[in-house]
Amino acid sequence: MRADASQDSTHVQFRGVSKRYGEAVLAVQNLDLEILRGEFLTLLGPSGSGKTTALMMLAGFEDPTEGEILVDGRRIDRVPANRRGIGMVFQNYALFPHMTVAENLAFPLEVRKLGKAAIAERVKSVLDMVQLPGLGNRRPDQLSGGQQQRIAVARALIFQPKLVLMDEPLGALDKQLREQMQFEIKDIHARLGVTFVYVTHDQTEALTMSDRIAVFNAGRVQQLSTPNELYERPKTSFVASFIGENNKLPATVEAAAANGDLTVTLAGEGVKLHAVSPLHTLSPGAPVTLSVRPERMVLVSDGSAMSNQLPATIVQSVYVGDHIRLVARTSGNFQFVVKLANTPSLPALLPGSMVRLGWRGEDCLALDP
Repeated sequence: MRADASQDSTHVQFRGVSKRYGEAVLAVQNLDLEILRGEFLTLLGPSGSGKTTALMMLAGFEDPTEGEILVDGRRIDRVPANRRGIGMVFQNYALFPHMTVAENLAFPLEVRKLGKAAIAERVKSVLDMVQLPGLGNRRPDQLSGGQQQRIAVARALIFQPKLVLMDEPLGALDKQLREQMQFEIKDIHARLGVTFVYVTHDQTEALTMSDRIAVFNAGRVQQLSTPNELYERPKTSFVASFIGENNKLPATVEAAAANGDLTVTLAGEGVKLHAVSPLHTLSPGAPVTLSVRPERMVLVSDGSAMSNQLPATIVQSVYVGDHIRLVARTSGNFQFVVKLANTPSLPALLPGSMVRLGWRGEDCLALDP
């Protein structure tokens, strides 16, 4: 979140917004969401989770079944899309094929009745901003995918909106170009300081670009947090599984302290482990799902004081360059993924080798079962 964000800087509000298609499909359920002025907020979730529907309702291409949407305190859910003053970038670019790049960029300004001199100046300015000077006379089919996406971003920004929406704009690009464009869009946002609302199903993209992320599932926001908090302290097992790789283990709470520290028993192993509860609401006897990130696990030697330990057998060892990815299985048939930094001191880790896995209690989250 931006450092100057406060309750008074709310730019967009969803109040009790739902969207129903027919009788059977409830795409968005009672959405309450505040978007802060100048922030980069990402709506993240799997296909069918409601994130794109929420964006389309904000853009004006879908009407809410219930609730209201406000921008700057003014209700807009009954305002036509072309009168909302919102910039929009689509996945398929949506450039006019019969127009040149300059004509595509000029179009939103011509609709707003700007003079020719002002339009020419703005077109030159946004082409410089997206690092494509001199391409104004080309047509979209003469541009690469990355260049077309830059032009689509420029067109959304050329009329200087205070709110810009992006619907999976990098989905059609190859991996290297997509990663490059992530940083370019983030840089543009930082320079302009306008509010960006971005939809993606790519967790890495969301973590890389966002001030905050709203994780959607089944039409609801499961968690709204900074990238760091989402990854390090997910509040549900769905969020833990969807954001990054994750080891999940069923367990039962044995003892719970007021500060959220827990002692749990691992199902099928009878081993007591230490964990923490992000919500501090668990009591003895409660079933939980333990969540441990692969990079938080280590190999320990006998006699180590690490609070959580389990013996296991290596099933798979994969060299990934900067780390070694292990798959190890315990006697209770639990399978762990472990990511170990690739250092010269790392011993040979061959399938069939016995190891002892260890992790700290504070890295073991007890979430909903």
